[in-house]
Amino acid sequence: MTNEMRTVTQDTFGGPEALRVATAPRPEPGPTEVLVRVHAAALNPVDVKTSRGEGLAWLYGEPPYTLGWDVSGTVEAVGFGASWLSPGDEVFGMPNFPRLAGGLAEYVTAPSRHFVRKPAGLDHVRAAALPLAGLTAWQILVDTARVRAGQRVLVHAAAGGVGHLAVQIAKARGAEVIGTASAGKHAFLRELGVDQVVDYTAGPFEREVGEVDLVVDNVGGPEHQLRSLGVLREGGLLVAVPGGVDAAAAARAAATGRRITDVLVEPDQVGLLGLVDLVERGQLRVEVAAELPLDQVARAFELVGSNRTRGKVVLRVAD
Repeated sequence: MTNEMRTVTQDTFGGPEALRVATAPRPEPGPTEVLVRVHAAALNPVDVKTSRGEGLAWLYGEPPYTLGWDVSGTVEAVGFGASWLSPGDEVFGMPNFPRLAGGLAEYVTAPSRHFVRKPAGLDHVRAAALPLAGLTAWQILVDTARVRAGQRVLVHAAAGGVGHLAVQIAKARGAEVIGTASAGKHAFLRELGVDQVVDYTAGPFEREVGEVDLVVDNVGGPEHQLRSLGVLREGGLLVAVPGGVDAAAAARAAATGRRITDVLVEPDQVGLLGLVDLVERGQLRVEVAAELPLDQVARAFELVGSNRTRGKVVLRVAD
């Protein structure tokens, strides 16, 4: 095994043109860590925003650094105390988020319990597409909102990375699900079990939705949060996924007996196992919009940055 690996890096903030494939020393696992040979790595909006100097850039400072958190691969080595995994195990996970993980590389090291074993029925590309978006949806619907049968759930941008997983998790928990998307994605959402699809381009979604118990807002922004509060029942919850809670929306929620909260996904082995269970039961499908080789990382960032993809964009890193 060589001591060097290919990795995606950038020397300055910028658009996709700032990214390049370079070589770096292969890391070694520390205590309780594993070294994973990455077969596939998925991208998320946070990668694109951070590479521009937005997103989580405030946490990391100036480049150079390697982004990427969604990985699926094979354990190559284990550190002291990482006793439950062995070399050769196929695993996937979202290591270290929101701290840097360096997932856009041929190898990554992270705490062993930031991973779970990959189910046999899920290939590495789809396994890599699942953790960050899937855990975001899981932690909103299961841990924060505790969605239960009979509730009405509105998911904005329902065909996107978080959205298409959120609607399926909500359905698996017995909720009635409404999803907003452009008309061309409605058939896809119906395939996922969405009960009502709303074309947000045809008019205000508020006219179509009615009263709901939970809004998963994958769009964000002050106006959108205020409009989404308008369809919540008293005591209902709005979860603001990108950008956090706007002050005006927080004030409106407090004044009208609604609830609003932000969310930032965390490494979560219990949540990953919950997602695996849904996959194995046939209740969760992972949609991949595009699958590209590592040297086309700039194109992959362009696709994610368009905010128009159905599902996730994944890079093939190693065979």
